[in-house]
Amino acid sequence: MTAPTPPTSALVRPFTVSISESAIDDVKQRLARTRWPDPETVGDWSQGVRVENARSLVDYWERGYDWRRFESELNRFPQFLTEIDGLDIHFIHVRSKNPHAMPLILTHGWPGSIVEFLKLIGPLTDPVSFGGDAADSFDVVVPSLPGFGFSQKPTETGWTVSRIASAWEELMKRLGYTRWAAQGGDWGAVVTTALGAMQPEGLLGIHLNTQYAFPAQIPDTLSPEQRYAVETLALYTGDLGGSNHLQGTKPETVGFALADSPAARQPGSTRSSSPRPTTTGSPRTLSASTTCSMRYPSTGSPTAQRRPAASTGRTSRSLSPPKVTLPVAVTVFPRDIPRVPRSWIEDTYSNLIHYGEADKGGHFAALEQPEILVSEIRTGLRTLRF
Repeated sequence: MTAPTPPTSALVRPFTVSISESAIDDVKQRLARTRWPDPETVGDWSQGVRVENARSLVDYWERGYDWRRFESELNRFPQFLTEIDGLDIHFIHVRSKNPHAMPLILTHGWPGSIVEFLKLIGPLTDPVSFGGDAADSFDVVVPSLPGFGFSQKPTETGWTVSRIASAWEELMKRLGYTRWAAQGGDWGAVVTTALGAMQPEGLLGIHLNTQYAFPAQIPDTLSPEQRYAVETLALYTGDLGGSNHLQGTKPETVGFALADSPAARQPGSTRSSSPRPTTTGSPRTLSASTTCSMRYPSTGSPTAQRRPAASTGRTSRSLSPPKVTLPVAVTVFPRDIPRVPRSWIEDTYSNLIHYGEADKGGHFAALEQPEILVSEIRTGLRTLRF
């Protein structure tokens, strides 16, 4: 499945992360000058992230977080830039030692980054070292969405999910892959679904850990699982959907609100798939969450990350997705919001080759349960190998 020759060096350039000390110091100084809002007037999370929790996270970011450690960790992986459709796209590319490995492109969501997938790369490319089977090896490509991380920021409208999907098709072609698969969750699932609908030459199938598979018409009579899906959808588009609406309609307003305040970005990066977000946890969880926030002040204005949402509009995460006839594998995580019932998933994807239910985890599965997601990707895409 891999190309016999490497990609053209003139089109793909090596890249190393190197953030200046002055940029890191600037972030810490702005964190120290944070002007905190008054505490919430309720004893729960109904008004948003609680001030005491936000203070704890920002204190960790300012005093406990080590960007240089993460920078070294990231630079252990081969990274590259390549210009596609007028933008430099940053990506990690790790080839398996197995010559029969399946090429796989992993797409992150919002407000995430390639950080989401760092714990997956080793087990996917070298399964034997992690207790797996060499037959489940993947070549892994992990691009940063336009405007995210170290990818270039769009300077025009029109960067819809279908345009991003077309860029991913070109990326895989440029890397020399003729047969490959795709995976994603959150925004990454929307891009991956768009890829599946496009059916570019060489795409064998897709795996989704987020499924926006609602029927065009909600039935009048609902099963308990369907009723729960409708209820969590209402939560997703209602109480939890304010940021989606604003980003999809007024991205520059969001940019003004966040541009000078790194602390203001942290609550967005700590959102979870439960109605009560978790802002405490292990050092690994805190570090990953903080890194997702750190990418903004390290690489420029946060506005660019929201422009693709505005270009695509509020329908970007289509609840009734485009028709995909390619093989589709899905994994449902119990704390996902919205959580779609199996019946609707089976009705939506006509060529469903795998349905898996995890016993724990939520919307950001790659960060929350990397081991489970790795196992599900292996299982879900196994039948596409030859």
